[in-house]
Amino acid sequence: MTKLRVGIIGCGNISTTYLKYAPLFKSLELTAVADINMDAANLRASEYGLRASTVADLLAASDIDVIVNLTVPAVHYEITKQILESGKHAYSEKPLVLTLDEGKSLQDIAAKKGLRVGSAPDTFMGGSHQLARAAIDEGKVGRIIGGTCHVMSHGMEHWHPNPDFFFQPGGGPVLDLGPYYITNLIQLIGPVTSVAALANASFPTRTISNGARNGQTVPVDTPTNIHALLEFANGATVTLAASWDVWKHNHANMELYGEEGSLFVPDPNFFGGPVEHAGRDGIITALPETDHPFGVPNITDGQGNPRANYRCAGLADMATAIDEGREHRCNIDLAVHAVDVMVSILRAGAEKRFIPMTSTCSRPEALSPDQARALMV
Repeated sequence: MTKLRVGIIGCGNISTTYLKYAPLFKSLELTAVADINMDAANLRASEYGLRASTVADLLAASDIDVIVNLTVPAVHYEITKQILESGKHAYSEKPLVLTLDEGKSLQDIAAKKGLRVGSAPDTFMGGSHQLARAAIDEGKVGRIIGGTCHVMSHGMEHWHPNPDFFFQPGGGPVLDLGPYYITNLIQLIGPVTSVAALANASFPTRTISNGARNGQTVPVDTPTNIHALLEFANGATVTLAASWDVWKHNHANMELYGEEGSLFVPDPNFFGGPVEHAGRDGIITALPETDHPFGVPNITDGQGNPRANYRCAGLADMATAIDEGREHRCNIDLAVHAVDVMVSILRAGAEKRFIPMTSTCSRPEALSPDQARALMV
């Protein structure tokens, strides 16, 4: 197997996740990091034994095959475009871009140059979500006809020291957390054909309650309370509630309703968690766990709960797919369609009407336990 030599642009909080978990995968070789703030690049380089570089030097480097874009969403398009124009494969944190036109532009550039573009999230490759996928594909609940999703809290200002960008255009719960839910729905059900929504911002400002800026307020210039309806190509209709205006709720993260039963799917922001099923008898039982390696807990979260975290799986699958000459699962068509769904939800909320999708994609290939193990060291 040929390893892809990996560079990273953007050395903020999320970079530590990629730097920590990339060594789990045999197709990746971390090489260099870059940031517009060289102090940040030097810090990450010293922590992980890598080369610190300027952004320009990393784009020009001959020993880099793929660059991971971990910048803020507002510059995702421009940085990923520069990566492709430098002749390198690109992998971006979510969302890939902030408009459908930007997504189509990257599709065109990548196709002309024969390069790959991948994008987070890759959590749908997790053991739990692949278990749910298998249950659907095997017909355990029949054809999916409906569902509900809820991703609701009271925002990031309570824990993030610089939450400003979360509340500006390009932020908000749909573009920040929606990728996990919408991408998982696409891999479970298929592409979306139209959306409708109601959207508003309940609070004009947010007050930071942690860190050096404790007590400062930040303006809210994007919807933070969105209730959407998604229609899928298979006929299913799913409601999505995405809000940072809720102090507490008791809704499940994701429920899917089929002709023969129901499926209860854990938070798609994570790789693992219990998957439950109910048939026509209405009795809810847990689906037997598989030996899927991306469902095995390997960290403990801030609340002391065991979690499975295998971020970089999508990047590793892209590297392996390049070597094998196949499509990678976190592919650009999937990412662009998810962007189309998200920006259309926000547009539908502003215009209060149904909006048809102008993009589509195929469901990414399922990932079996053996295929997941084959990606790992």
